[in-house]
Amino acid sequence: MPTICAFYGILIRMYWNDHAPPHFHVNYGDFEAQYRIDTLELTVGKLPRRAHALVLEWAAMHRAELMEDWHLCETKQQPKQILPLD
Repeated sequence: MPTICAFYGILIRMYWNDHAPPHFHVNYGDFEAQYRIDTLELTVGKLPRRAHALVLEWAAMHRAELMEDWHLCETKQQPKQILPLD
């Protein structure tokens, strides 16, 4: 599972050939979560409130890039790195 971005201890990842709907995975310490790309809805797991807010802020800025990476992963290609939050 490639890590496409890392910031403030938050790791954003995607699986190759993962199931629909398009989504990304987040690891933060012992926490794991999954977010839909289209709605940014938290669908699986949980994160501390501050980490959740940072993920939403980051994902809102990079939704198009996340979809591009999703399409790359669907075809088992290496996803591109996405810039982290400053």
